[in-house]
Amino acid sequence: GVPYDLISDLDEINAEFETADVALIIGANFVVNPVARTDKSSPIYGMPILNADKAKNVIVIKRGQGAGFSGIENALFFLDNTRMLYGDGQKAAAELVNAIKAAG
Repeated sequence: GVPYDLISDLDEINAEFETADVALIIGANFVVNPVARTDKSSPIYGMPILNADKAKNVIVIKRGQGAGFSGIENALFFLDNTRMLYGDGQKAAAELVNAIKAAG
């Protein structure tokens, strides 16, 4: 798990996304779905979410293309600034870190 002292409050961290070069999302689905902010007809409209879509670039690591717990397709996954990386979260994250280190 993640130590509590490394966990940010939603309101505090959301302000950071607009200035972030990259948001790395691992295994999350509806909690980063921007339709919760934008689509009043969505069942998740008004739900507090992480505004990851506001980062310059978004990398999403997921096991597959499924809609997740909410059953709602995630608009974040189709944005121009989002790249999808399918696979086991821990393994894919380690491979991503190694690739960045190798690029130097």
